[in-house]
Amino acid sequence: MIEIRDMSWIDRLFAPRMDHRGWSTPSEASRLLLILTLVTVGILTWDSSSDNIWIWLAVTILISTPILSIGWFLLSLIAKNRNVQLLTPKVRDALESKGRLPNQFKNP
Repeated sequence: MIEIRDMSWIDRLFAPRMDHRGWSTPSEASRLLLILTLVTVGILTWDSSSDNIWIWLAVTILISTPILSIGWFLLSLIAKNRNVQLLTPKVRDALESKGRLPNQFKNP
């Protein structure tokens, strides 16, 4: 059996991100799902739209919406018990100045 020793890549992919206001934002997996879904559905629906950009856009949005809703729900279940990570390293300074930095990011 293969044992995974370092799970940090899973946390980086699925953990929610905290922005400079202290709000949780989507994880990297959610952002990737958005891009992959729109690109894949867009490619698959181009032929059926008869090269009409407005029909293609409408069909892409129509098909992508339920796929993204279900995907984001499943990703939220995966991210449920993961620790929040900072969106960027500069978020730390903004949160420290406002007194909203979570304990997991404070130095001991």
